[in-house]
Order: sequence, then C-alpha cells, then structure tokens
Amino acid sequence: MPRAWESASMPPSVRETLASLDLMRPEGVEEVEADSSMFSGFRNYVLARTDVSVATMYNGQSGLFRATVRHGGAPEQVVDLDPKVRSFALSGAFALTEPDHGSDIAGGLATTARFDEEAGNGEGRWIIDGAKRWIGGAATADLIAVFARDVADSQVKVFLVPRASWGLSIDTMVGKVALRPMENSTIRFAGVEVPESARLRQVNSWRDVNRILRVMRSDVAWIATGLQAGALDAALAYVKKREQFGRPVSGYQLVQEKLARILGNLTASLGMVVQLSAQQDAGNYVDVNSALAKMQTARMARESVALAREVLGGNGILLENDAARFFADAEAVYSYEGTHEVTALIVGRALTGESAFV
Repeated sequence: MPRAWESASMPPSVRETLASLDLMRPEGVEEVEADSSMFSGFRNYVLARTDVSVATMYNGQSGLFRATVRHGGAPEQVVDLDPKVRSFALSGAFALTEPDHGSDIAGGLATTARFDEEAGNGEGRWIIDGAKRWIGGAATADLIAVFARDVADSQVKVFLVPRASWGLSIDTMVGKVALRPMENSTIRFAGVEVPESARLRQVNSWRDVNRILRVMRSDVAWIATGLQAGALDAALAYVKKREQFGRPVSGYQLVQEKLARILGNLTASLGMVVQLSAQQDAGNYVDVNSALAKMQTARMARESVALAREVLGGNGILLENDAARFFADAEAVYSYEGTHEVTALIVGRALTGESAFV
C-alpha cells in the first residue's frame, strides 16, 4: 500500500475486491458461524495483518455500520437493510464523534435532532443540525448513521441520513500521519431533513448506544492484535535478508530478543481476544471485558510495532519495508473506539465500584 499511503487515498479496487469476496458470509460458512464474534474477529485479524487502513475501512461497513443497523434497528429495518449492507449493495458510515466531543461524547453530544410535524408536506420530518468529525468512509457512503440528541427528551437517537441530503456537507480531512489511505471526513448538518422511517427505532438513549459500542470494542481489539502479526511479518522478512558486520541481522541476540517480545505480545493479545469472542458468542457481553481487551491489546500493539521498527534500523521508517505503516497506524488504533484512558477507567470502575469519570 505505499502508493495509497503517499496519496492518502484508498484505491477503489481494494473495496471492490473485498466486496466480491463476500467475507461477511462466505459460501460454505453457516449463518450462525458467519455472524459470530470469533469469525468477524479473525477476519479483522487477517485484514489488519495486511494493512490497518484496509481493516478499518472494511470494519466500518461490516462492524460499525452493520452493528448499528442490526442492534439499533427494529426487526423490519434489519430484515430490509442487513442483506444490502452485507453484500455492499448499500454502503454506510458511522458518525458519532464530533469536533469538540470524543471521549466525552456520552454527555457532550451536541448534534441535535428536532421533529417538525409540519415539515415534509405535513408528514413530519426530523431536522438535524450539528457536525461530526473523524468519520471514516463518509465521502463514499450511501447512508450515514448519525447519532444526534433529540431536543424533545435530550435522549440520543440514530438516523440513517443519505449522503446526498440537502444541507449536508462533507470535507475530507488532510494531514494525518496514521491510517492515511483511510479517508476520514468532517460532516456538517444544516437543517438536514429525514423522515421518521430513517430513525433506527431500537436506539432511544445512551444506554442503547453503549450496547452497540461494547460489541465494537472487540473488533478493535482484534485489529490491534492483527497489526502486531503484520509488524512481526515485516520485521522477520527484513532481518532474514539484511546483513551487517558480515552476518545476517537475524543472528544477533538483541534482534532475537526484540522479535521474541513481539511474539509474546502477539500471543497474549490473541489469547485475550479469542477468550473475549468466545464469551460474546456465548451471549456474555460485559463492558469491562471488551474495554480491558481493547486497552491491553492496543497498548501491547504500540510496543510491538516500536520493536519491529527498531530492528529495521533507519530502514524502518521507509514504507517499502512495511514496518513503518504498522508503527504509525498503531497510534490510531491506540486512540480510536475508546482511548487508553477511557477504557482503563471502565476497568477501574468495575474493579473498585467507584466511577472516576468527570
């Protein structure tokens, strides 16, 4: 992906190829298996092992958007939309984070939705105002799942807003040093109108939103694990062919110690996410478990990619050697879908019974 990294754009062929593979429910895989946390987890692992931007882009459709529809929609909405999402006939984006609200989004969400009974030729319309930021895939999505606060009851609700809606504008973010091929956007809503049918009816409070988020954190933990495997692949490929002082770099003790530490982190992370997915597939969804997995795997990923870059020496900052991509992308994974600090406070609250959130 060096060219995509340099141009900060995702080649359309990547998305088209992934869509054609039908990875959300491959031929020969039973429905219950394809919908399992373990299956989606290993899918994220393999994609992240190749490239974190690719994994993030695909998970935006298969994880973030699809989970929002499946867990937030009424049964008839899910029946209608999920097959289209699964086949990529309908592409979507997940819009929660705002310019001024990230970790404090639960209480600080500022995008508003107001129901106007007179709008839409008297049929009534929801009017959305506000802004979202860091929204992956928004520039090419058919629908954007927008989280907004209902001015009538101050509760958070979700609306599927067409990208081409009047009053909606999208600006692609530039200047990123991580996940460069993954296109993130700032979205602004100025009186955007959608019908009641666009509201996902199983989301009526932040509690409902959190029910969706706990599923997503396991996806990110798998990505954090997969990127460590990719970093190890890159490091091994390099040290086996590189010679210094008349011998292969792979034969030096300090290099082998670093490689062993990467493998240790990877193995520990893989054990944690497999256990988490096994629990979830058994119906045991617990906030603290997914938060702990995301916190720990992302922390270990940060160390693993630093060690991988280190064994490549100066060549470790060149895209052609792959380690640089994983090194930079680990920083994004460390922060998105729950920062280290926020996930740690979720764990701390479970341990002590005391909430340390402001």
